[in-house]
Amino acid sequence: MAYKYIAEAWAKPEKSYVKELMRQRLIKWRKQSAIVRIEKPTRIDRARRLGYKAKQGFVLARVRVRRGGLRKKRPKAGRRPKRMGVKKYKPAKSMRLIGEERTGKKFPNLEVLNSYWVAEDGRSKWFEIIMVDPHHPAIKADKEVNWIAQKQHHKRVFRGLTSAGKKIRGLRRKGRGAEKVRPSRKAARGEK
Repeated sequence: MAYKYIAEAWAKPEKSYVKELMRQRLIKWRKQSAIVRIEKPTRIDRARRLGYKAKQGFVLARVRVRRGGLRKKRPKAGRRPKRMGVKKYKPAKSMRLIGEERTGKKFPNLEVLNSYWVAEDGRSKWFEIIMVDPHHPAIKADKEVNWIAQKQHHKRVFRGLTSAGKKIRGLRRKGRGAEKVRPSRKAARGEK
């Protein structure tokens, strides 16, 4: 029952106690490094819904990703402004996926299970990444999560197999109108 009220508060953080709570935390988080391992989830309801369990083999990390488009250097040689290729360029990945990939590189022995938003300010966004140790005996014995120990899930975050990756690849769509989405857009175009 408590999770319900936590979820309601986080659904509209600017209108609940979460706003003041995060204002205090962000002061500390800005001074920390970009990827920090944490003991407990900030949003326990969201973490549990995405598969987190308070047991051995589960690891949490908070990642900071800078907001905004691609920052490109302005070319020194002459071009008209339209062809400079500096402004209005957006990354093809979401910030959440970028955060997941960076965390996956930082912890190469762990597999990224899922992630969720926790905070943002004018410059950065913070996400918490749920990771699993596929070699841990507690994970191998858990029937609900031991699928991640199979070899086809190795480095899944870098192959767009997490929830954020599937969203970017357009795999949330099904049925009519989504014929050229699966197995991938490249496969539909006949590329190899």
